[in-house]
This record gives sequence, structure tokens and C-alpha cells, in this order.
Amino acid sequence: MGKKRILSGMRPTGKLHIGHYTGALENWIKYQGEYENFHLIADYHVLTTNLDTSEIYDNTIEMVIDWLAAGLNPGESPIFRQSQVKEHTELYLIFAMLITAARLERNPTVKDQVRDLKIENITYGHLGYPVLQAADILLYKGNAVPVGEDQVPHVEITREIARRFNNQYGKIFPEPEPLLSKFARLPGLDGNAKMSKSLNNTILLSDAPDEVNKKLRKAVTDPQKIRRNDPGRPEVCLVFTYHQKFNPTEVPEIEKGCRSGALGCVDCKLKCAAKINEFLAPFIEKRNYYESHIDEVKDILADGEKRAKEEARKTMSEVHKAMNLG
Repeated sequence: MGKKRILSGMRPTGKLHIGHYTGALENWIKYQGEYENFHLIADYHVLTTNLDTSEIYDNTIEMVIDWLAAGLNPGESPIFRQSQVKEHTELYLIFAMLITAARLERNPTVKDQVRDLKIENITYGHLGYPVLQAADILLYKGNAVPVGEDQVPHVEITREIARRFNNQYGKIFPEPEPLLSKFARLPGLDGNAKMSKSLNNTILLSDAPDEVNKKLRKAVTDPQKIRRNDPGRPEVCLVFTYHQKFNPTEVPEIEKGCRSGALGCVDCKLKCAAKINEFLAPFIEKRNYYESHIDEVKDILADGEKRAKEEARKTMSEVHKAMNLG
């Protein structure tokens, strides 16, 4: 038996930040040898919250450059745009018949999005977001989906749809398992629980050292630690969270210095910025290469789309046969 399959994807929102890396990319890279991976650029999904498509292509290229610079291997794992593989929409239509509107309205992830983005009138497409996601995953017969905890309800909907289809028409689809990432979320520089470009609280993977230093200087810390000798509480400090990820060997020493007051916030931030810059240096070098070889990036995309189409056609041929549609 061959390797199990993973389908993982992101909306193309342009350059990625370190939260994208720790929450998703890092795991995708780790899984490359272990699973057969398909990497989806979810450009149709963008429409659920933003109808302006003028920057989708440019944002796609920027994101693919970040994926490649981080270490995704397109030779092993096809990288492709959802919109270029028409079978996604066909399978989405079929799956939409297998789930009730009431079930989709109970989805906590959509409820959270409506609240966070202050959406007054939810569209049919936004409500059906997890159905399109199910089509994305099952079109490639994904056995596992690397997700943060907030996306687990979507994977559960995918499992339900796979079950319903298999019971109705015969076993075609696996029921994928969520693969939870251990370090799922980095807080934003402003102390917000989530790093997000719309909140302007991110460190981009492409940020130069000066930019990282400038951003870290403004990062919020423990509000009770005002002066250098004040004892701090690392557990409430987002800079300490960054140390845990990017500077693990010094964590015990930093925790001790913070609690005793011996380590001031300015020095703590400088140490953190230095470690993040060290981490980003090889990434930025690779990014510079791809930025000056855009045709290579476009070729990688074209090749990934060709390979994805082949898999998608195979699956839909099985679906048509099972459903007596030709």
C-alpha cells in the first residue's frame, strides 16, 4: 500500500507571516516525506468574504514564492489553483445535495467568521464553504488534513459528507482525519490572540532584519512590568511565546530573568528579534531567488495544475460511474 494522502491549502492573501509558518507551513514541510501531499491555492474560497478578485493572481504568486522559500518541494507535491481544476466545482455541487442547510448553520467556524468580520448577511456560498472544502479534500482522496483546532469542525463535515456519499452510491471516498499542529497559533504583536494581516500585527516571513527589530520594539509585553527591575510574568507576554518557538534553548534563562526582573523588556525583545532574523535569513535568500525567477514559479504552478487535473479526472470518473451519470 502507498503513502496516505494529505490535501492542504490556504487562501491566496499575498505574503505570509510567521504565524502561517508555525500554524501550517512547518507541518506541511514535515509531512512531505511521510505522506503524498497536494497543496491547494484556495482562490475560490476568497470569494466567501471578498468579491474583489483584482489582486488574486498577484497574491497567489507571492504566496507560492513563500511556500517554495519555506521548503515545499513541488516535485514531490503538486501546487495548484483551485479555480484551474474545474472538477472542484462539480464535486461541490454534488456534495451540496448531501448536507442540510441547518447542519451548515450550526458550524462554529462560520459563526466565528460572521462575528469577527461583522458580516450582516451571510451568502449561500459562505455558508457552503465547508462543502467546497470537502470537495477540495475528497477530490484527491485525502486521508488526512493538517489543520488548527478551529478548522476541526470543517473536517468533521467532510467526514459526514464522505459517509453519506459512500452509503448512497458505494464506497469511493476515505473519511479524512484532522492532523492537529502542535504550535498552532502565534499571537499578534498587539497581543491579539491571532496574527493577522488585516489587524496589522504580523511579522512577515519576508521582513528584513531592520523591519523585524522595529516591529518587535513595539510589541506589547506584560503590562505589570513597566521598568527593568520589575518582576515579569512570562506566561502573559507574547514575546516570551515567540522565544518558545524561535529561541527554545534560552527559554529557561529568559523565564528566570523575566520573573526576577534582571532581564528588561528591551533586551528581551532584542534577543527575540535576533533569533527570528536568524530563522528568516535562509528563507529570505531563497525568496530573493524566486522573485528574480518568476517564470520558474509560473512553470511550477502549471505543472502542479496538470498533475492535479489528472487526479481530479480519475476521481470524477469513479463518481460518475457510481452515480450512473455516464
